[in-house]
Amino acid sequence: MGITLKNVSYTYQAGTPFEGRALFDINLEIKDGSYTAFIGHTGSGKSTIMQLLNGLNVPTEGSVTIDDKVITATSKNKDIKSIRQKVGLVFQFPESQLFEETVLKDVAFGPQNFGISEENAEKLAREKLAMVGIKEEFFDKNPFELSGGQMRRVAIAGILAMEPQVLVLDEPTAGLDPKGRKELMTLFKDLHQSGMTLVLVTHLMDDVADYADFVYVLEAGKLVLSGKPKDVFQDVDFLESKQLGVPKITKFADRLVKRGLSLQSLPITIDEFKEAIKRG
Repeated sequence: MGITLKNVSYTYQAGTPFEGRALFDINLEIKDGSYTAFIGHTGSGKSTIMQLLNGLNVPTEGSVTIDDKVITATSKNKDIKSIRQKVGLVFQFPESQLFEETVLKDVAFGPQNFGISEENAEKLAREKLAMVGIKEEFFDKNPFELSGGQMRRVAIAGILAMEPQVLVLDEPTAGLDPKGRKELMTLFKDLHQSGMTLVLVTHLMDDVADYADFVYVLEAGKLVLSGKPKDVFQDVDFLESKQLGVPKITKFADRLVKRGLSLQSLPITIDEFKEAIKRG
């Protein structure tokens, strides 16, 4: 299921003295089955775009097309609800959305809200909790008795239980330790390889290099660069001028090139660097 933004602009609190323009004439496409990353500073518009992708917000101008559904400024909530099942949005701190008295009930809530029977919703909840690494012994616990990392996993299981076709991840590993971060990123990689479309907002350029197949760069609500990570990260000076940086190995290789090392292109992963050195 592909998503297209056409001439999309978004203004918060439009028509009030407090209005603020967050997006300016954005045109982009998220292809079916892709793993697309968005990078940019805080305030660049990344989270605003994420909320447009599942109809949480509607564009002030332009249109968002999800599958065959077109969302515009005049779209009504009742017309958008089905989109929120197809496009699952994982917020930066999704554990803040937990509210049920048990882990199992919390994860089963979403499917039931979309008409799934209690029995089938519970079955889905058990399956997705196991998928994210939550053991059955925690199913009847209050979510708020869990560790921060466990709460994050429960919240993600709640999104997965709605069986979305697209998973939108807004800084999904923020605040996690390296082990927990790696485990979640591996889970998302597995979901992508199973056929799910993934959209990732991150400030970690190594994650973009390791997982994404396309990247959009935002600045002050405008799209300033896009392409395959391998191509985008060649422009080290431009990205650093935007204070975004590049993968660690790319930065290292760029320093070597400036000192005289000959490379056909800058590597963006360790494996690429090893291959480049062998060829050289």
